[in-house]
Amino acid sequence: MVSPLPRARAWTALAALSLWPMGSHAGLSFEQATQLARDQAPALIAQRSALAGAQATLPAAATLPDPRLTLGVDNLPISGADRLSLTRDGMTMQRIGLMQEVPNQAKRDARASGAQARVAREQAALEVARLAVQRESALAWLAVYYTEQRLGQFTALDTENRVLLDTLGPRIAVGKAMPADHVMARQEALALADRRDDALRDVAKARAGLRRWVGARADEPLAGEPPQQAVDAASVRASLHRHAELLPYDALRAIALADVNEATAERQGDWAWELVYSRRGPQVGDMVSFQVSLDLPWQRGQRQQPQLLARLREVDRIEAERDEMWRRHQEEVEGQLAELQALDTQRARLQASGQPLAAERVTLALASYQAGRGEVSAVLAARREAIEAGLRLIDLDLQRAALRVRLTTLIAEQ
Repeated sequence: MVSPLPRARAWTALAALSLWPMGSHAGLSFEQATQLARDQAPALIAQRSALAGAQATLPAAATLPDPRLTLGVDNLPISGADRLSLTRDGMTMQRIGLMQEVPNQAKRDARASGAQARVAREQAALEVARLAVQRESALAWLAVYYTEQRLGQFTALDTENRVLLDTLGPRIAVGKAMPADHVMARQEALALADRRDDALRDVAKARAGLRRWVGARADEPLAGEPPQQAVDAASVRASLHRHAELLPYDALRAIALADVNEATAERQGDWAWELVYSRRGPQVGDMVSFQVSLDLPWQRGQRQQPQLLARLREVDRIEAERDEMWRRHQEEVEGQLAELQALDTQRARLQASGQPLAAERVTLALASYQAGRGEVSAVLAARREAIEAGLRLIDLDLQRAALRVRLTTLIAEQ
């Protein structure tokens, strides 16, 4: 059987190697990680491109349609002596024309408003994506920080395990301990080694999560402490109407209203003009023709009105969907605020009472064991309880920090 001590020393060396500074950077701080993620996140690059594309379409929104060039031949003979001649028959004309469709002004204004609203929608989507990147990169940094804190707890126990195992041999030799105590201590060391393996795995997974946002710098050691982000419950509640995920609905509603205005403008009809130059044979003169055509929306009840009603129902749908999302976010925020308050209380109680009691229990059990009045099982149980208290404190800190990040990345910037 392989002793757990060499294994523990190997893991300690591996952990130290994994934390060795890489490159010329002093380390990756919380602020650096979030800023780096905002600078290079593909989601933000894609959304900025979408916004630029929407802005590029603004000049074309209210512009008249391209004119249409027409070429043709009128009254071309297909039989008789003048068959297929363009010049011998005076009725034959070679025609070139220019036609321009002119949507009514109300329709063009509605299209311009719709284009502006689409730009606003992309801007809102960019803000949503920015906050999401900031939130997820911050959570990834926190995951690495606290999983390494957990790993550090198990690393510190290696020394204690070696001291305990080293003292058991002489105590067994003089009859102050049983051989079973040595077996029990080795089993405890194996169990802790397994948990340490789990902690190393969690660190590797957390690093992989951070690498998604910051690239190769995720392999650097972390620098600094997590920020102590203050959360004012009253301020969060008062700002909830500016929740980032509600922003696109204002733009979506504006787009729907622009569609309503365009559907209303369909009832007025459009018009078009056409200018035609006709060239005839040498025996007759050339001609110029000009005409204006008008749409006649005389079936409004069957055509324009149903389209208008459909656009109005779309406005109602967007407003109802926004209200539903607002209520859902209100519920989520209230739940998160309540959870944060509970975690703060539990953390304070654990730090003030739980950890000192666990440490005192270890001290008493170890003193009794060293005095020959206690058993090694009591020492191991007390130490196990102290380990759990320390890990619980780290878990509480991670949960509290993650909730604070979530609550401070909800509201869009003005």
